[in-house]
Amino acid sequence: MQLAEPVCAPWKAELGLDFQLINGKTVLAEKRFDGPLVVQKPFYPEGHAVCHAIVVHPPAGIAGGDELTLDVNAREGASVLLTTPGAGKWYRSAGPWARQKLRFDVPGDLEWLPQETIVFDAALADMDCEVSLGPNGRYLGWEILCLGRTGSGERFSRGRIRMKSTISRDGIPLWWEQGTLAGGERLMSSAAGLGGKTVCATLLAAAPGLDRAMVSSCREEAEFAVTLLPGLLVARMLCDSSEQAKAGVTRLWSKLRPQIFGRAAVEPRIWKT
Repeated sequence: MQLAEPVCAPWKAELGLDFQLINGKTVLAEKRFDGPLVVQKPFYPEGHAVCHAIVVHPPAGIAGGDELTLDVNAREGASVLLTTPGAGKWYRSAGPWARQKLRFDVPGDLEWLPQETIVFDAALADMDCEVSLGPNGRYLGWEILCLGRTGSGERFSRGRIRMKSTISRDGIPLWWEQGTLAGGERLMSSAAGLGGKTVCATLLAAAPGLDRAMVSSCREEAEFAVTLLPGLLVARMLCDSSEQAKAGVTRLWSKLRPQIFGRAAVEPRIWKT
């Protein structure tokens, strides 16, 4: 006898963060939240100019019907690094879609460096990230997408992932990507798609002054394909290990951070716990 899918009330959660530069210190000037999405107390491992903060989703996973929204404003002069305490998880669904919306308004500097995202088999995941840059805004963000719990022998053979990613500067698009991954379909194994790999990592960097020298430096990391578009650097890799992907994007970030933001790479403490 097949057991019925458990029925749970979906979570609706919103978190709004407003960072400002006040007297030479980037501070979390305003915080708004509703539901189980919170931010830990900011800290300053590299001085007052850069604020590190950890976004926490206490349920630890996103189930069908859940809707999470994160709004971040890094105002002019503010420098913000956001990360997460552990892997994000998208659980299998009996029908309802789970949704996550990221909205980043960046007149200042923002680094969005979440830990890996694991999409369970039969999940229905809708992921949307929108970055709006001011004239001098600088942004670096990544996504490490793990398809299935491969450590348990699970493959992403059912379910769907809808993804949309946009970056604009002063309302002018720099990047617009939209697509769908369907578990078990040809794109998963095709050489023109994921080539049978279970982990896909993407790093996007948008800033004034990006140049070919940065691309050449990034291409020293042979695992990555690196492209320079007007005002935007794109780096991607495919592999079968979330640890390998995270180590790879971290190395790229370490190369790019001094060139884009003018500061050495200081890893968030949570990555070492």
